[in-house]
Amino acid sequence: MTADDLRETSAALAGRALELPELARAHTVAAYVSVGSEPGTRALLDALRARGVRVLLPALLPDNDLDWGVYEGEGSLARVQHGGRMALFEPAGERLGPDAVTTADAVLLPGLAVDTRGMRLGRGGGSYDRVLARLERAGARPSLVVLLYDSEVVGHIPEEPHDRPVHAVVTPSGVRRFGQES
Repeated sequence: MTADDLRETSAALAGRALELPELARAHTVAAYVSVGSEPGTRALLDALRARGVRVLLPALLPDNDLDWGVYEGEGSLARVQHGGRMALFEPAGERLGPDAVTTADAVLLPGLAVDTRGMRLGRGGGSYDRVLARLERAGARPSLVVLLYDSEVVGHIPEEPHDRPVHAVVTPSGVRRFGQES
């Protein structure tokens, strides 16, 4: 995709996501800063913040678990290189601890694909599997939403026993919901 394509896609994705009732009524949203070829999230993060939503962003810990910090705008991000992996943009301010995600009304999850049942394929590091397990242990039931390109919604993804389906996938062309309650 060209830079213009990426900007258009990011704007369309933000628009679709902002229409979700789950985000409209949310006080706290756990999200992430897109990197590489992922659908852009910056416009969405800024729009949520402008609505008065508390936006939590992850910081990768050495064991691949996630800590969380509050997004206060683009100036509150630090580019962090984690070993030989891709650099991530993380909150530069105070860390709230891995359990902070349990306060979120909605969790926006990155992924490589989602299938027609709502099963998500991640990047393989297990960070968000830990987040989902933490939410389950805490009895927290936020809306789980994946942001993807249209071509990344596929027929079937193999799953493992710990995998959990998401509630919805947002793509630039629309929203697809899955069988669980939202």
